[in-house]
Amino acid sequence: MFPGRRTDAVLLLVAIVWGSSYLAAKTATHDLPVLTVLLARYAISTIACLALVEARRRGGRLTPDEIRIGALLGVTQAAVLVLETYGVAHTSAANAGLIISLTIVLTPLLDRAAGAGRLPARFFAATGLCLLAVTLLMLGSGFHRPRIGDLLILAAAVVRAGHVVLVGRLTKSRTVRPLQLTAVQMVVGTVLFAGPAASGLPALARADAATWGALLYLALFCSVFAFLAQTWAVQHSSPSRASLLLGTEPVWAVAIGIGLGGETFTAFAGLGAALMVAGTYWGQHIEEAANRDRGQPRSRASVTSLAKLPPARVPPPKV
Repeated sequence: MFPGRRTDAVLLLVAIVWGSSYLAAKTATHDLPVLTVLLARYAISTIACLALVEARRRGGRLTPDEIRIGALLGVTQAAVLVLETYGVAHTSAANAGLIISLTIVLTPLLDRAAGAGRLPARFFAATGLCLLAVTLLMLGSGFHRPRIGDLLILAAAVVRAGHVVLVGRLTKSRTVRPLQLTAVQMVVGTVLFAGPAASGLPALARADAATWGALLYLALFCSVFAFLAQTWAVQHSSPSRASLLLGTEPVWAVAIGIGLGGETFTAFAGLGAALMVAGTYWGQHIEEAANRDRGQPRSRASVTSLAKLPPARVPPPKV
C-alpha cells in the first residue's frame, strides 16, 4: 500500500473505531454501572499506557510540564467521559455520535471567546444549523420532552470543546510527549473513579464475555490505539485530508448503531443527521478559510475536535 493510502487507511480506521465506541459503551453500561465502566476503561488504558512508556523509557522520565498538564487535562477528560457515558446509556449510539460532533463548531467559538480572534458571521449560521440538527435528533419519533441522554451528550460536547481549547493553550510553546501526557491522564482518571466506582466492582467480577469484550475494546482500541494511531497519521497527512477522514466519525456511529446495534432512525432523526453532518463540515470549512485569511496555521480545533485526546502541537511518538 502506498504511504498516502496507508495514512488515509489509518485515519479512516481511527474514525471507525471512535464511531463504534458509542455502541461499545452502550453495551457495557447495559450490564454495569456507568462509573464501573469508566473505572475499568481507565484502569486497562493505564496499564497499557504505562507498559508503552516503560518500553520507550529511553525518552526519559516524565517532565514537570507533562505531570502538571496531564493532571489538569485528566480531570477535564474524565468530565467529558462521565457525561458521554451516562448520556449514551440513555440514548441511542447513533444519536450520541451525531450530537457529540457539535464539538466541531463549539471549539472555535470557545477558542475565539478566549481571545483567538473573530469568526465570520456565516460561521454562526453553520452553528445554528447544527443546533437545529440537535433539536431534530432529540425529537426522535415526534415532539416530546428532550431525552436526558441527548442532553448529557450535548453537555459532553460543550465540555469536550473546552477540553480541546485547554489542550491547545496548555501545550502551546511547551514540549510534552503525547504518550506520556496520555499516561498521566489515564492515571488521573483511574484515581478519580476508584472511590465512586468501588461499590460496582462485584458486578464487574460477574460480567460476561460480551461486557468484558466491550470494556477491552473501549480501553485498548478506542483510547490507546486510536490516540496513538491518530497522532502518527495526522503527522503524515495534509490537515484538510486528515480532518475530512476523522470527521466521518458521526457517520460511522450511525452506521454501526443501526447495522450492529439494531437501532432505528425516524424521519426526524434522519433529517437531523443530515443537517448535523452538513453543518459541522460547513463550519469547519469556514473556520479554516478564516485562519488562512489571517495568515494563521490551521487550528487544532479543526483537526482534532472529534479526537478523544487531541495531539496537535506536541511531538508525535514513533509508532
